[in-house]
Amino acid sequence: MSLTDQERDHRSLLRVQEGDSRALEELYDRYTPLLYPVAFRILRRAADAEDALQEAWLQVWRRAVTYDPRRGTVAAWLLTVARTRALDRYRSLAARGRAESSVDPEAGARPPEPSASAVHAQLGERVWSALAQLQPQQRQVLEIAYFEGLSQSEVAARLNAPLGTVKSWTRQGLLRLREILPQEEWM
Repeated sequence: MSLTDQERDHRSLLRVQEGDSRALEELYDRYTPLLYPVAFRILRRAADAEDALQEAWLQVWRRAVTYDPRRGTVAAWLLTVARTRALDRYRSLAARGRAESSVDPEAGARPPEPSASAVHAQLGERVWSALAQLQPQQRQVLEIAYFEGLSQSEVAARLNAPLGTVKSWTRQGLLRLREILPQEEWM
């Protein structure tokens, strides 16, 4: 009987909790190509994205025991850890006045892919393609909230739109993404 990717990830994370560095390497190899573009999109500089990912993997190593399988998949937890570390770094850089960027966040620039496997490259293309299928307002609120870490109230203020409208666009966008990218197909 072969294990599903989710089962394999869960077993790897259990081994990480026991101090198995090989299990961490397995997760690192499997998920860094998925996590890097998220960190890059938030930070807009390769060096900062790499630093944020290093911090994220260190947190995974030290705090793997905080993973709760009832709250989501290992992949979702890893994405949350990476996104949080990237947002923390972004805020830290902004506080020091170094958050200037030559990349327009509205331009939808894609980060350079670090030697990603074909599977992860294909997944990245599917995610970008799915985002492109959303209504412009839905895509915009999801990108601002996810990549810039703004709350729905902050998104509403930025877009000068009613909070209820932003909440509706967010929900509709997430439901549409769920239709386009069923979880069992990409985990």
